[in-house]
Amino acid sequence: MKYLALIYAAQGTGPAPKTPEFVKLMGAYQAANETFNEDGVSLAGEALQPVETATSIRIRDGKAELTDGPFAETKEQLGGFYLFDCATLDDAIKYAKMIPTAEYGTIEVRPIMTFN
Repeated sequence: MKYLALIYAAQGTGPAPKTPEFVKLMGAYQAANETFNEDGVSLAGEALQPVETATSIRIRDGKAELTDGPFAETKEQLGGFYLFDCATLDDAIKYAKMIPTAEYGTIEVRPIMTFN
């Protein structure tokens, strides 16, 4: 089954770029990526551009409403994702726990809907 691991964190809660802490975080991401690939569960994974680059689209009464930025009113922002292929939710959670942002943000794991 496919599971999406969504990576959320509030802006400024992680280590600042070009600091030793940031280098350590990127090393942890590299190690997690290697595990995901070696175990054959990684289908995709990407970081997203900053939230300021987002455009939200809503259709109301047949008209498109476009808004700069994310739609949700929250401090945590979607920063990236992994798409895993795992036998069980427990397996997907095991891999999601390896995502370094879980130490200061939130990782949401959701099964992908399959339509027959």
